[in-house]
Amino acid sequence: MTARPAHASPESFLPLSAVVFEILLALAGGDLHGYDIMREVDQRSGGRATLHPGTLYRALHRLLNDCLVEELDDRPDPALDDERRRYYRLTRLGHAVASAEARRLASQVHVARARRLLKGSTT
Repeated sequence: MTARPAHASPESFLPLSAVVFEILLALAGGDLHGYDIMREVDQRSGGRATLHPGTLYRALHRLLNDCLVEELDDRPDPALDDERRRYYRLTRLGHAVASAEARRLASQVHVARARRLLKGSTT
């Protein structure tokens, strides 16, 4: 798999897989290490979306290659942290891609409401 250049348009990454979007949503809330990403996704989804370690780290590897996330060199206080943890942050491009995907999904929800597949306003 070839990484896309960091200057690629956010829309060129769409549509995102559910796993990738969940990871980007988690990191949109702030820097996290792998286990905290899994926990955030599980808690936010009420257990409906569960990331397993293999799935998470394969996705993070692709996200790093595509310049959507970056691994941090800075670490919390060593007394409060395990040195084996790797911390991740959304890049500017990653934020733009997550925003573009959110707009794409919102548009689909709008159509679903207009077609009466979902209850709620279409405006």
